[in-house]
Amino acid sequence: MSVWIAIGITALGCYLVKLLGLSVPAGALERPVFKRLTALLPVALLAALTAQQTFADQTVLVLDARAAGLAAAALALVLRAPFLVVVAAAVLVTAGIRAVG
Repeated sequence: MSVWIAIGITALGCYLVKLLGLSVPAGALERPVFKRLTALLPVALLAALTAQQTFADQTVLVLDARAAGLAAAALALVLRAPFLVVVAAAVLVTAGIRAVG
């Protein structure tokens, strides 16, 4: 399979997914269950991506400085710190642990 065929299939798939989203009836979008799902789905996907990027190295589960940085960010969030403070805490803890070990 050439690269251009893969690109064409991917573009067609993206178009069909977009078309499927546009063809959902408006009445279905107003249901409370659907509204709750659409509010929580991005959070769940972002949490899954964060966990995968933090605790995985190829196919191996790892616990390193990234996990400590994530824990520092979570603690800063619990303490209701501003977003930049949360990011700075994660960066500083991760860099500090990497520098020490």
